[in-house]
Amino acid sequence: MLFRQLFDSESSTYTYLVGDASTRQAVLIDPVLEQVERDLKLVGELGLVLSHVFDTHVHADHVTASGTLRERTHCQVVAGAGGAECADLQVRHGDTVHVGPCAFQVLATPGHTDDSVSYLLGDRVFTGDALMVRGNGRTDFQNGSAGQLYDSITRVLFQLPDATLVYPGHDYHGHTSTSIGEEKRHNPRLAGRSREEFIRVMAGLNLPRPRKIDVAVPANRACGRTQPSEA
Repeated sequence: MLFRQLFDSESSTYTYLVGDASTRQAVLIDPVLEQVERDLKLVGELGLVLSHVFDTHVHADHVTASGTLRERTHCQVVAGAGGAECADLQVRHGDTVHVGPCAFQVLATPGHTDDSVSYLLGDRVFTGDALMVRGNGRTDFQNGSAGQLYDSITRVLFQLPDATLVYPGHDYHGHTSTSIGEEKRHNPRLAGRSREEFIRVMAGLNLPRPRKIDVAVPANRACGRTQPSEA
């Protein structure tokens, strides 16, 4: 398996490239519109063919590259049910998406947004904005729910083996990954906290409104395209 972790400095977004060395099929997870050329260049340099793009949710802080990549490569766009209607495949908990021999299991992890999903591949899980390194996504917009996010993390993600590697959608402090076991022990919002305590913590964050939300959310519901394609 070929694996690369890529970063967009403006939105602090991680994009993941996973490819199969035998079939050369590849997927980009949470690609950013401004990084299309970088990502396609890397796909080509590694001798891969982009067959899929996965979005973990409808993002509010950046515009997804999924629609543009579909136009450029004819890949399939995969997203959680209830999110982007333009996705070729809307997935639900328990679904499996194959990229060559790589079988990604879909885990419904709503709470940050109501369409949030994570993708489990063997010993690693791509959690989007549900679970981050020593943190988690905010829950104050897009039908977010602190209680629902607590349930998603503790009843779904924390049920994975402790050694499972966690690759988040963002990081703002220089971390690149973590593990389920680490977050159970050291995540300050979750470790040793009840559901009610977590809800209180989230209610008290008072975070600023995402700068790009008015542009990003409607664009991302259309796979990153603000106007219909002429193709």
